[in-house]
Amino acid sequence: MQTVASLFTAAPARFCGILLALLATASTPSLAQTTPVAITVDVTKQVGPMQPLWAFFGYDEPNYTYMKDGQKLLTELAALSPVPVYVRPHNLLTTGDGTPGLKWGSSNAYTEDKNGRPVYDWTIVDRIFDTYIKRGMKPIAQIGFMPEAMSVKPAPYRHYWKPGDNYNDIYTGWAYPPKDYRKWGELVYQWVKHSVARYGAAEVKTWRWELWNEPNIGYWKGTPAEYSELYDHTEAAVHRALPEALLGGPETTGPRWDKAADYLKGFLEHCRSGKNYVTGKTGTRLDFITFHAKGAPKLVDGHVRMNMGAQLDDITEGFKIVASFPEYRKLPIIIGENDPEGCAACGVATSPENAYRNGTMYSSYTAAAYARLYELADLYQANVEGAVSWSFEFENQPWFAGFRDLATNGVDKPVLNVFRMLGKMTGPRVAVANPTALTLPDIHNQAQTQRADISALASADGHSASVLVWNYHNDQLPAPASEVELTLRGVPAKAKLQHYRIDNEHSNSYTAWQALGSPQQVSDAQRKALEKAGQLALLTNSPASVSAKNGQSVLRFSLPRQGVSLLRLTW
Repeated sequence: MQTVASLFTAAPARFCGILLALLATASTPSLAQTTPVAITVDVTKQVGPMQPLWAFFGYDEPNYTYMKDGQKLLTELAALSPVPVYVRPHNLLTTGDGTPGLKWGSSNAYTEDKNGRPVYDWTIVDRIFDTYIKRGMKPIAQIGFMPEAMSVKPAPYRHYWKPGDNYNDIYTGWAYPPKDYRKWGELVYQWVKHSVARYGAAEVKTWRWELWNEPNIGYWKGTPAEYSELYDHTEAAVHRALPEALLGGPETTGPRWDKAADYLKGFLEHCRSGKNYVTGKTGTRLDFITFHAKGAPKLVDGHVRMNMGAQLDDITEGFKIVASFPEYRKLPIIIGENDPEGCAACGVATSPENAYRNGTMYSSYTAAAYARLYELADLYQANVEGAVSWSFEFENQPWFAGFRDLATNGVDKPVLNVFRMLGKMTGPRVAVANPTALTLPDIHNQAQTQRADISALASADGHSASVLVWNYHNDQLPAPASEVELTLRGVPAKAKLQHYRIDNEHSNSYTAWQALGSPQQVSDAQRKALEKAGQLALLTNSPASVSAKNGQSVLRFSLPRQGVSLLRLTW
């Protein structure tokens, strides 16, 4: 029998990181650091609203929406939040028969007859949106991409990209401007008009409409001026069909890149003071602003090292750009993709730096990143409405293939349970004091690589208090657990405590699957066990009674590396 040491010696370098990643999830309370991290929460001191920034999800493949596992996951996403969950899919106007593929989808909403007259068919789009509306969800209706019959360069059109292929292979005929902007505007008008007829104006007014995705890179083969022209025709059409509809853009890539920042600025400048391509007047209506934020993981000595600083830098630069336009600084902002890196469909086999995705590193990263988003919004007084996690599920793929998804083969992964935790946090945010917490400049300077990021986000209402605590580190390496001493101020004398946990043994279908031998053929009994393991679990089986003295209660617990706890008190 080989020892772990001999496995490291014998294994090729690419597998060493995987072995290290498995060890990194291990919980070792006996080795816990003895000096506790002291965190104090004052439930009486409000610091700002708990805007449900986390209730936003998106994906490339819209036809997965109504497939078996897609419907199951959407039901779960709808249930995790007391407020409507927004969903942002690509490819809603792409031409095709509805057959799904990685980074592909189609609806065939627009074709033309032999005389070049438009033919509208909303069958597949309706099937997608019906799935959302049935669950009380709201679409972020992305107006794109270019139908084949309308594209100035339609061939080649359908791509068959797979992980490991050149990413640029996805940019085909759907990425080009229209032959006729008036036909494009009429397509948009007909879609919004149809939506109002099907779902009612009161419902459609609650949606978000947006134009395109990442027009500053290969997703848009036109010029910035042509994108602005497309936006003007889109805006005129949307608001002709429904004046109260909300339309935004431009969904550029992360603004820490100067070219993306310039594109975002140029678009906002056009909307503010440019000549409108439809009316000839100055400016174009803009209801909300969108851009993306991504981290940058890499392999270092065979293990994954994350880079949250890059993601927060994107957000920071985006907020600064919006604030530089006085007319827009109060407009809602939706971070249209808010993720640890860029390619959801790039699995571990071809992108080993994505090995964080199956286990608890993804969940602890997500907890820490969303908490810092609130902090950045406060700092820049940004009106952030939501931050889309570009993560869903991939039908008919291997178990735990390392895609950036929330579930695999219908079984929830640990990261989904962070969103469940956030969904349980009610009331406004309240004050958290943590002398050892990493600051935003610390994270920018990669301090999460030097020491663990252990901190908290808290909220409270008249009858409850919730505290989200994470133990995150940029490196996916084994480490002892940390002791946490949580002091709650302003709580009543008696309360009930529910302690939810994501770690090696709790809320973790991945380690449960590994314990089964990592099977690709899963029996019905094994599936049921994995489904159960994928749900949000309590650290203890029943609520505990918590007593407070002089309005203060102290809770002590051990938190493993990359673990996340939600402590919820009710009274």
